[in-house]
Amino acid sequence: MDHRFSQSPAIRILVVEDFRPFRALIRSLLGENGQFQVLGEASDGLEAVEKAQRLVPDVILMDIGLPRLNGFDAARQIRKLQPSAKIVFLSQETAFAVAQAAFGIGALGYIVKDRAGTELFMGLRAILADRQFLSSGVACCEPGE
Repeated sequence: MDHRFSQSPAIRILVVEDFRPFRALIRSLLGENGQFQVLGEASDGLEAVEKAQRLVPDVILMDIGLPRLNGFDAARQIRKLQPSAKIVFLSQETAFAVAQAAFGIGALGYIVKDRAGTELFMGLRAILADRQFLSSGVACCEPGE
C-alpha cells in the first residue's frame, strides 16, 4: 500500500538521540515518507520524558545511552505517563540480552543503529500493527542458550 496518498493522519514521532548527526539522519528518513511527522527531538532522557508528556507522540524512537537519564529509565517513566506511546529503541548494542531488556520494559521494537537505513520502516510497520520488531543486527542468542 502506498502511504503517500493515504488520507489518514500522520504518525506522530518523537526522536530521542544525543548524537546530532544520527538524529538528523532519522529525521531525514522519516521526512521522505509522508506517513510520519516528527513532532520533536530530545537529546537526553529527561528531555525525552518532558517532551513525551507534552507532545503526546504515537511513537518514540529512543537511544539507550543518553545523558542525564538513560533510555531504559526514560522509557520506564514514559510508560507511566504516556502508556499508549509505542517505544522503539535505536541502539548500537547488538547483544540479545539488551534487546530482551528493552522488550521487558515495554518497548515494541529494537533496531540496531547500523541497520536503521534498511529496517526503520519495517520496524515501524510492525509496531504500528502491535507486533514486536527485532533488528536482524541483534545476535540471535546468548552463549550457552
